Parts: sequence; C-alpha cells; structure tokens
Amino acid sequence: MCKVKILHEPINFMMMKIVLQWLTVFLIGLTSFAQEGAKIEFKTETINYGTVVKGEDSGIRYFEFTNTGDAPLLITNVRSSCGCTIPSFPKTPIAPGKSDKIEVKYNMAKGQISKTITVETNAVNIPKGVVPLRIKGNVIVKEIKK
Repeated sequence: MCKVKILHEPINFMMMKIVLQWLTVFLIGLTSFAQEGAKIEFKTETINYGTVVKGEDSGIRYFEFTNTGDAPLLITNVRSSCGCTIPSFPKTPIAPGKSDKIEVKYNMAKGQISKTITVETNAVNIPKGVVPLRIKGNVIVKEIKK
C-alpha cells in the first residue's frame, strides 16, 4: 500500500503543477487585455442632420468625445471623405477624464448627406486608433413663392 501511495503523491504534485502553470498563463493573458493609455469614447458616432433647409442651417455640428483612458489623448488627424465637409479638431492633448469636440461643417449642397469623417488618434481601445464618424441627412431648397 505504501508503494501505491508513493506513486499517487508524485502524480498529484504533477497535476497541481500543470494546473498552476495554466492558471498563470490565463492570468497573464487576462491582464494583457487591461489596456493602459489614452481611450476615446464618442457621445455618438453618427450625426443625423435630418431634413434641413439650405440657407436656414449653418451646417455645423459637433462630435463630442471623452478621454476615458489614463494617458493624454492625441488627435493626430481628422479628414473628410470629400471637400464638402470641413472638420476642425483640437490640436492639444486631451487629459484623462476630460472632454472636447470635433466640429464638422457641411457645405449644405442640395440633396442627400452621407459623409464619413475619419479620426486618427493614439487611443488604445480602438483598432489602429482610427474612428470613422458619419453624418447623414437631406438638404432641401425652400421654394420662393411668387
């Protein structure tokens, strides 16, 4: 009986060692998902202008965001899918916990609005730090009655 007991102790020790190794690998993997750095969270990623009348609406809208990370957020570039939409963005770092906005001015050309504004950042919570924002709506021209 002693021989059998002696054989079981090394097996139990080996099993415990294997379980501890897997647990260590799991915990290391889990902590790697806890990203450190700047993080960007937009209030909305799509702005719907609705139906607007040319000449009565400035075409200016704002995408509000917050740095929810633990490092300064840098917006390195903001570009539009066409020249009819002009974005303006903060050039200084946004501190953790602080908010700011990206201004978008559409030229209010008659017809459907469907544009993309691409925001490039140092944020670690989005793929490659790039966020696509969208504007949509419809611009009409008010008819002048004679």
